[in-house]
Amino acid sequence: MRAIAISAPGGPEVLVETQVEVPVPGPGDVLIEVAAAGVNRPDIFQRKGTYPPPPGASPLPGLEVAGTIVAVGQGVDARAIGQRVCSLVAGGGYAEYALAPYAQCLPVPAALSMEEAAAMPETLMTVWHNLFERAYAAEGDSVLIHGGTSGIGTTAISLCRLFGITTIVTCGSDEKCRAALDWGADHAVNYRSEDFVEAVRRITNGAGVNAVLDMVGGDYLPRNIDCLADDGRHVSIAVLRGGKTEIAIRDLMVRRLTLTGSTLRPRSPAFKAMLVEEINRTVWPLVEEGRFRPAMDRIFPIAEAAAAHARMEAGDHVGKIVLKVREEA
Repeated sequence: MRAIAISAPGGPEVLVETQVEVPVPGPGDVLIEVAAAGVNRPDIFQRKGTYPPPPGASPLPGLEVAGTIVAVGQGVDARAIGQRVCSLVAGGGYAEYALAPYAQCLPVPAALSMEEAAAMPETLMTVWHNLFERAYAAEGDSVLIHGGTSGIGTTAISLCRLFGITTIVTCGSDEKCRAALDWGADHAVNYRSEDFVEAVRRITNGAGVNAVLDMVGGDYLPRNIDCLADDGRHVSIAVLRGGKTEIAIRDLMVRRLTLTGSTLRPRSPAFKAMLVEEINRTVWPLVEEGRFRPAMDRIFPIAEAAAAHARMEAGDHVGKIVLKVREEA
């Protein structure tokens, strides 16, 4: 099968088209004929050599796919063959065929394109777990979301809008702020021209936000803490500005703050299956009703995976970048 491999750690140019064997589904697995694959920030880190796949995972990049099940492993009902699904995978998404645990698959509604479906599993599960399960965001809360026009940011905006949560997002330009507001954010702050800490204080009348979803890390952490209300929750999901900083521990104690974080890719199949079941119960009905769709930036042919990575790294995208692997039937 045709696939995109990483020839060596480096820039987008190290993504090369290659031919590899079609994988064989093991117990509990299904083989998906991939129609589209999402592009995510962890793919960039893997390409650079800083985020290796977990043991046993495919060395090919790609953490989410959409397509049709064409074969099943032991323990999976053969009636699954022919189902249109999207799925979180631990690797191997940039290919014509990919393996996925059947427990990590979600049905693709007829109204959803395969490209849209491929844009959903990784970001949707990341946001749901971190913002709703770890930060306990609930109706009536306010949250600060960094990277407001990223795949994570636009997904968080959509979910918060559906569940009655006020969003304040940060973006790197006035144009992106407008895009975030158009997508449904309640407030957008250009962090290049305004101090987001002061902006949060102004917007919340000094009360602060109930939760922060942060992918920046580094010196943002103490500033994020300054944005939190008493009993606020801070969730770290990436460290684009570095993994170390200094904070005032006494501030956490006096204000009863919670600092937590997670990474999704290394979690166990059992955990991911549980998360998929939760998504299927709480969010997927909204997808089927057409009330939740991903923000789509650009769709690239799989042969142009390097261009897709370059666009993500340039930071000009609004929403999800997707690779088209084959035409829908």
